[in-house]
Amino acid sequence: MTVRIVAERDSRECPSGDYVRVSTCSDPLDDTVTLATIQRFVEKEQPEGASSRVHVKTLVMKQPMSVDEALGFATCYAERKNIPVVYTD
Repeated sequence: MTVRIVAERDSRECPSGDYVRVSTCSDPLDDTVTLATIQRFVEKEQPEGASSRVHVKTLVMKQPMSVDEALGFATCYAERKNIPVVYTD
């Protein structure tokens, strides 16, 4: 399966369905370290007339890794779980 990597700010499509999101930021105590958070979002179908619910599963929370390592991890996870899109900030 091919996984698309999409920058959220450049995306015209609204994330929906099943996708993985990668967020990175600098460590507040050491700006030379990048922290990554990787989450899986799954939109759950509800009975007719009810609004859909989104289930969020955090895979990695503020762990030190480069942007490339975080995207590699997220892409491998998405391929294994048949998730078509990885969004990144």
